Amino acid sequence: MKSFIAIFLIAPLILGAAEQVEQWGLYETTFTSNKTYENPLYDVRDFKIEFTSRSGRSRTINGFWDGGDIWKVRFCPDEVGTWTFKTSCSEKDNSGLSGVTGSFECLKNSSDLMIYQHGAITRAKGDYHLIYADGTPFFYVACTAWNGALRSNEEEWDYYLQHRKDHFYNVIQFVTTPWRGCEADREGQVAFTGSGRIKLNVDFYKRLDGKIRRINDYGLVAAPVLLWALPFGDGRHLSPGYYLPQDEAILLAKYMVARYGGYHVIWILGGDGRYINEYEQRWKNIGRGVFGDNPPGLVAQHPHGRSWIGDACADEEWLDIIGYQSSHSNNQATVDWINKGPMAQQWDKLPARPIINLEPNYEEIRFVITAQDVRNASYWSVFATPMAGITYGANGIWPWLYEGERILNHRDSGGVTSWRQSLDFPGSIQIGYLSQFIQSLDWWTLKPAPHILVEQPGDVQFNHFISVMKTDTDDMILAYVPQPSIVKLYNPHRYRYAGKWFDPAANRYGPADVNTNNGVISATSTFEADAVLILSRQDVQ
Repeated sequence: MKSFIAIFLIAPLILGAAEQVEQWGLYETTFTSNKTYENPLYDVRDFKIEFTSRSGRSRTINGFWDGGDIWKVRFCPDEVGTWTFKTSCSEKDNSGLSGVTGSFECLKNSSDLMIYQHGAITRAKGDYHLIYADGTPFFYVACTAWNGALRSNEEEWDYYLQHRKDHFYNVIQFVTTPWRGCEADREGQVAFTGSGRIKLNVDFYKRLDGKIRRINDYGLVAAPVLLWALPFGDGRHLSPGYYLPQDEAILLAKYMVARYGGYHVIWILGGDGRYINEYEQRWKNIGRGVFGDNPPGLVAQHPHGRSWIGDACADEEWLDIIGYQSSHSNNQATVDWINKGPMAQQWDKLPARPIINLEPNYEEIRFVITAQDVRNASYWSVFATPMAGITYGANGIWPWLYEGERILNHRDSGGVTSWRQSLDFPGSIQIGYLSQFIQSLDWWTLKPAPHILVEQPGDVQFNHFISVMKTDTDDMILAYVPQPSIVKLYNPHRYRYAGKWFDPAANRYGPADVNTNNGVISATSTFEADAVLILSRQDVQ
C-alpha cells in the first residue's frame, strides 16, 4: 500500500479522455492550481504547455490565469491526428500546473471559411505579402473598430461582422484594453488596475473572449491592439503603452497573447505610438520581450501619423508587418508622403516584409474627407509598395458611436454619424470593391514600376499622381489614375497589350482604347473620377 501511494504521488496528473477538435480550430483545456496566488501575473512567471503532433513536431504555448485557481491554454492545431501535451511551470511544487499531461484528437476541418480551409495567416521570409498556411496569398483588408469589441453588445457585434464579411473585408482591427478613446468597456469594466504592479481584471477578458471568437466565427482575422501608446494629446495618460513601465507593458501584452494566441490573430503591438527616436529602444525591448519566444500569430506596429519605422526596425525579427499611418488629410504634404515618401523610396532596400497603411483617411473625419479621398489614399497606398493590404476607417465606427455621442479625448465637432449608419458610407463599400478587384488578379506578383511612366501629372498637380505596378515579366501592368487623364507608359520590348478600365467608385469595368506607338503605350481614362487601367500582355508564350 505504501509503495502504491508513493508511485501515485510522483506520477504526473493525467487529464481525462482525449477530446476532439478540427484542424485550424481552437483547442482549449483547463488546469486547476493547487495553490492560491496573491497576484498570479507576477507570482507564476512561467506556465508553458508543450504540444506534440502525431508526426513528432512540437510547439510550446504559454498558458494563462483565468481567475481563482483556474488556468487555461488555447492552441490552434495545424496537423490532423493525435496531439499530446505536457505542462511545465515555474512553480514546480504546484502539481495542478506542473507535469500535467493529456491528449486530443485533431480532425480534418469541415468549415468552408478560408481561415479553416487554408490555415493560419503567416508570411514567407523574403516575401512582401501574407499567405495562409498552405501558401494561398492573403490580401489584408481591415476595418478599424478600435472600440467595437469593448462597447458593442452581442447583436451589434454580429451585425457589424456580418456586414464586413459581406463586403469583402477579412480583418478586424480593435483595442483590447481601455485606452484614451474608451475609459471602460460596455459594463464599466477595465482590464487592469495600477501601474508598476498591475492587477488583472479577468472578468473584463472573459467578456472579450466572446468578441474575438465571433470574429473568427465569421471567417475574419482578429487584429487586436495590445498596448495603445500615443505619447501626446488628450487622454494619453489612459494609454497603457504610454504610461506603463516597460516590464509591466511586457507582462500585460504577454498575458493577452497567451489568452488569444489560439485564435486566428495578427497582433498589433502598439497603437498610434512613437517607436523611433527617444522611444525606439523601449519599443524594441517590449517587442522582444513579448514575442521573443515566437508565440502564435504575426506582429505589426501601428505608428502615429506620418511616422516611418521601416529602417529603424529593419533587423527586428519579431516584427512581421511594417505598418504605417498616412493619417487623415487630403493636402499635399500627406499625399506626397504616401506617393513619394519613405515607403515608396525604401521598400526594396529593406528586408522584405509586407508594408501596409493601417490608417489612411477616415471617412467623415473633420467632415472634409470624401469617399474619393478614401479611395485615393487607399489605392495610392496599395500601389506605393508591393501589394499587401489596406485598412478602412470611419469617424463613427472606430469609437463605436451611438446617435448623439461625441468622441472621447479626440477632436470632434459633433454630429458624427453613428457606427451602424457609417458602415454603409460610400467609401466603406468601395474598399470592399477594392478588395474584390485586387483579389481577382494575381496581385502578389505586382510591384511598383514608376520608371515606366512617361509623364507624371503628380509632379505638376500633387493629387493627380498616377501610380503604376507591373509584374517582373511585364505580363500585367496596372495604373491608378486619380483624375481623368492620359496614361503614357514605356514599352521598350513593344509587347502587345489588351486593356480595360476599372471604376473603383461603381465597381464596374469598361473598355480601354490602348494605342502603341514608338515603344509607348497610351490610354485615356473616360471616367469622371479615379480609375485603374489594366493591361494584359497578349504575346505571352
